[in-house]
Amino acid sequence: MRKRLFFDIEVSPNIGFFWQPGYNINVDYNNIIKERAVICACYKWEHKDKVYAISWDENQDDKTLLETLVAVMNEADEIVAHNGDKFDQAWIRTRCIYHGISIPPNYLSVDTLKAARSKFRFNSNRLDYIGKFLKVGAKSETGGFDLWKEITLYNNKRALKEMIEYCKNDVVLLQSVFDKMNPYIPAKSKISTDKTNCPECDSSKVRKQGTRIMASGQIKAKMQCQSCGKWYQTNVKIN
Repeated sequence: MRKRLFFDIEVSPNIGFFWQPGYNINVDYNNIIKERAVICACYKWEHKDKVYAISWDENQDDKTLLETLVAVMNEADEIVAHNGDKFDQAWIRTRCIYHGISIPPNYLSVDTLKAARSKFRFNSNRLDYIGKFLKVGAKSETGGFDLWKEITLYNNKRALKEMIEYCKNDVVLLQSVFDKMNPYIPAKSKISTDKTNCPECDSSKVRKQGTRIMASGQIKAKMQCQSCGKWYQTNVKIN
C-alpha cells in the first residue's frame, strides 16, 4: 500500500529592531535579533484517523521537531501539502541546514496549490476558499497576529496548544481537498507493477476512453478507473 503523508507547518516571524513602520520600508537583515523557526508541525497518514503534532521545545528550538518530522517524511512514498514545494519544504530544508540535519534534496510530492493553479480556475487558490467551495470544510480562526505574539514573545502554552489545533485542522482540510482533486489531477506514484491497473487504487476495473498520439508517435490509451474515478494513460495495448 502507498504511504501518503499529509502535513502542514506553522512558523514564527523574525524578531528585530526597526525605527519606523510603514509601506515599502527596507529592514536590513542585520536588524534581525532572533531568527524565525518552525513552531509546530502536524501530519497524518492516508487511511489513518490520527493527526500527530510536534512543536519546538521550551527554549523555542526547533531542532528536535525537525529531526522527527524529516524521519516521518522519509517514511512516505508521497507527501502532500498546500504550497508545500515552495513554502513548507523550503522552510524545513532551510532550518535543517541551519541545524546540520540531513534531509533528501527531493521528495515525491503533490502540491495542492500547484494543482489548483494548473488544473482548475478557482476564484481563489487559498486552501480555505477551496475547502468551502468544494464543501469539505474550512480553516479555523487564529485571532490574527496576537496568537503568534503570545507564542513567540511570551511562551504562552495555551496559545501554542491553540496553534497546534489550528494546524491539525489544516491537515484534515488538506486531505479533504486533495481527495476531491485527486481524480482530476495526474498520478504522481503508482502502487502496482501492472501497467493496466489504476495507479491510484490498483483496481483492475478500468475502462479505455480513447487514445492519444504523443509527439514521438507513440499511441497511449486514455483510461479511467471505475472504482475511484482516476484518469491516467498507459502505453500498454488495450483493445
